[in-house]
Amino acid sequence: MSEHDHEHGDLPADVQAELERLAECLGSLHDPGTGRVLDELEADIEVGYDDGTVFVGITLGYPCASEEDEWRERIHEACMPSLRGGPLGDAGLQFELFSEIPATEAGEVPEHLRGVKNIIAVASGKGGVGKSTTAVNLALALAAEGARVGLLDADIYGPSLPTMLGTEAARPEVREQKFFLPVEAHGLKTMSIGYLLTEDTPAVWRGPMASGALNQILTQTLWCQGDEELDYLVVDMPPGTGDIQLTLAQKATLAGAVIVTTPQDLALKDAIKGVEMFRKVDVPVLGIVENMSLHTCSNCGHTEPVFGAGGGERIAADYDTGLLGQLPLAMSIREGTDSGCPSVVAEPDGQVAGHYREIARRAAAELWLRSGADHMPEIEIG
Repeated sequence: MSEHDHEHGDLPADVQAELERLAECLGSLHDPGTGRVLDELEADIEVGYDDGTVFVGITLGYPCASEEDEWRERIHEACMPSLRGGPLGDAGLQFELFSEIPATEAGEVPEHLRGVKNIIAVASGKGGVGKSTTAVNLALALAAEGARVGLLDADIYGPSLPTMLGTEAARPEVREQKFFLPVEAHGLKTMSIGYLLTEDTPAVWRGPMASGALNQILTQTLWCQGDEELDYLVVDMPPGTGDIQLTLAQKATLAGAVIVTTPQDLALKDAIKGVEMFRKVDVPVLGIVENMSLHTCSNCGHTEPVFGAGGGERIAADYDTGLLGQLPLAMSIREGTDSGCPSVVAEPDGQVAGHYREIARRAAAELWLRSGADHMPEIEIG
């Protein structure tokens, strides 16, 4: 529950009644991230009144900072009848949107993962579909929406995170000769086996060695220090359904998975394998991201589905999950990650960054719904 720093004395009965009526009205507002009204969600609603101003606070269970202006307009419209005449007179309105990210329930958790509320795996059935690019931009988008985010590169054989974030020269600081401090990049706490190798020392390992390396960088990284917490740890998985995926599912409680695919038939078949794998290890699939959906010619402006159309929607429908978003086949996305400045950072107000932020909000909102946001909201009036 968020608190406003305003002293509320004993309000007159008619003012109290009007605030209660207003709170009921706010409870019927629709939340675009979840597709539900606030009355159906664990969304705290706070309504207060002081010195001619109505104070409204809404707390949601997923990060959505970029939606605050839109919410403010909707709150103002809903409150307008109460602000013009009646017990409140010609009152002003102050609104704040908060997020309070719930943690996924877990059993026995490694010590240095205890401050990590939710671990989200970003996976694909095959390589070359833009999984790592999606993982990096998803993590950055969650942070841009107001969350505290970490990013783990679990692709032991082909780590790409250092290149995508422009941190190739970084080396993690070591504590007590056995713990790593994550490398800070664009507001993220990051770790990759790529920070521990050089271009001349590729990871030529058998499966158990790779799984051991992943376990080490996952559990021996100080993701949280002191009272710090991470709302999300995004894990860029290697392509496929092998040892690394199973190791992660066994060593950490995954809150959910995001499956990345392209519309072409071969990629879709492999994406289905990824969905099935997470189902078998009881990890909920938060949704599908369809990458390279449309290409717009830079010369004539013609747009066409180069790799086919509708595949992501079909998988989502067949496997009772959602289509989180569709990303264009755009040169700027590739150029951003190649240069170490991904789209969400390079052009935070651009169209591509907007796509990633929408995907991030939808994935986080789905995770909130799955965490048990299914009872009436707490309403505080004063």
